[in-house]
Amino acid sequence: MQAEKEDDDDEGSPEEYVALSDFTGSGSDQLSFSSGDRLLVHTKPSPEWWWAELHEVLGYVPASYLRKDTDEEEEDTSPEDPWQDEEYFGSYGTLRLHLEMLSDKSRTEAYRQVILSNSASLRNKVVMDLGCGTGIISLFCAQLAQPSMVYAVEASSMADYTTQLVKQNGCEEKVTVLQARAEEVELPEQVDILVSEWMGNCLLVMMTFEFMVESVLMTRDRWLREGGVMWPSSAALTIVPCQAHSYYQEKMAFWEQVYGLDFTPLQPLAQQEFFTKPKFSHVIDPADCLATSCDVICLDMYTLQVQDLEEMQGLFQFCVEKPGVFHGFTAWFTVHFESLETGSPTVELNTGPHSEPTHWKQTLFMLDKPIDVYEGDSISGSITLSRNPVWRRHMTVTLHWNINNSNHSSTEETHNSKVGTKSFPMWR
Repeated sequence: MQAEKEDDDDEGSPEEYVALSDFTGSGSDQLSFSSGDRLLVHTKPSPEWWWAELHEVLGYVPASYLRKDTDEEEEDTSPEDPWQDEEYFGSYGTLRLHLEMLSDKSRTEAYRQVILSNSASLRNKVVMDLGCGTGIISLFCAQLAQPSMVYAVEASSMADYTTQLVKQNGCEEKVTVLQARAEEVELPEQVDILVSEWMGNCLLVMMTFEFMVESVLMTRDRWLREGGVMWPSSAALTIVPCQAHSYYQEKMAFWEQVYGLDFTPLQPLAQQEFFTKPKFSHVIDPADCLATSCDVICLDMYTLQVQDLEEMQGLFQFCVEKPGVFHGFTAWFTVHFESLETGSPTVELNTGPHSEPTHWKQTLFMLDKPIDVYEGDSISGSITLSRNPVWRRHMTVTLHWNINNSNHSSTEETHNSKVGTKSFPMWR
């Protein structure tokens, strides 16, 4: 049952907003609404979630689904830029992100190794490096192999500097830089190899409004010749139930005693502010994994279609390996690059806790309340990745879990916490 209407006479006047799309609340404190509904927003406790009213019922709503009502009868409620291209491409026009990516040795060396180990097969081939950034992958191709041409495609203003870097490193005969969006680029020929570093947090979305995978698929369908090669060739999203004592202590338990005072009334607000969205750049200690991790979504980059990205679902089944506190799930991804040469190993880039650290690190999804679990318990359920119907670079991750206790003496509280569902909008 959703939260009942409370007295707001002492608060400021609510603002009216129009719903841009349908939304189905996943918790008792979230409102469900339909496109075109007019909601009264009372407070904005965080940039992502607002406290609003619809039909005299109060609850939390995702801010990105709403637009300020202008009282125009024929208001156009479509967003000006559902892809947020100006901010997205603008972020790649500065050095901050490129420094982070180039400093990621695991990431950059994986691409270098792919090209080096397949250098013979790349000879006289046409390569496209999509979203090339500073052009590091294109330069690897030109210097380590003998392709006939590398088309380095970059939509941001960094393309001007990439052209300079290509010339500075004596690769202008092999590398052509094209400043264009993937959907608009024009090439004089089909390509044999399509390489791109499109991955983001939780595989598909990054804190900088990533979701580049759609552009990769559209480019594949348009420019990759029949029988051509995709790098990465496949990808997998992995999750594991985990403990997160330090993060829980920092954000939630902290309020139990603040300078000797009881601040627990702030805990519900802390839960809403800190635990309703994923914690990006999380680093999980392998000792905090409560079970063996599981691949929940696998992508074949040759067969994946754009429409498949609207909603992807995976199932999981974990057997708890040691007693502990189930705080949430941690996610990471792995991509594989198929080899073109007989005997050469498949190159893997793994962003998990048992591999060399990467700039992606891992992503933590916190439950609202921790749950004690015991060796032999099973945690089963599903994960669903749903694209935001309005803001196309955003996504919502919904986790549903069921805890089945093993043959131990369980407390009443544990039995009451067996089943849960929680949605995490992934946007900044």
